Amino acid sequence: MRCPYCSHIESDVIDTRKLDDGNSIRRRRRCPQCGKRFTTYERIESVSITVVKKNGEREPYERDKLYRGIMTACYRRPVSAQRMDQLLNDIESELLANNEHEVSSAHVGDVTMRLLREVDEVAYIRFASVYLSFADITHLRRAVDELLARESPSKL
Repeated sequence: MRCPYCSHIESDVIDTRKLDDGNSIRRRRRCPQCGKRFTTYERIESVSITVVKKNGEREPYERDKLYRGIMTACYRRPVSAQRMDQLLNDIESELLANNEHEVSSAHVGDVTMRLLREVDEVAYIRFASVYLSFADITHLRRAVDELLARESPSKL
């Protein structure tokens, strides 16, 4: 593994840990040339999914692209990186459960919104505002009102 600091071609593995019930591995590494430490992750490459966009274009599913959207929605919210990773794993599991190689971008967005709502309601509203392209404050208010209507009276 190439060192991200000095670009030396080799590194030593210091520690290895299984994550996500063995679905991924985290490795702590040390560069023998500069001595700096860094972390790498290994994940099983799942069956490839093609996302069909609203305009009919097809593009490969990109985990990082969805992760960036979730990170943006969760910015300055009490959602840990580990919880965001778990959310991403849950979304991917649901997308793969249908055994279909093509999914619509609308389906990806709907699954993400539903699962994100369970994690953090403010992050859900942020994600929904981009995904649903709220045209004005009325649409945003309607989404917030729907959330409030789902709240139990004890939380209000």
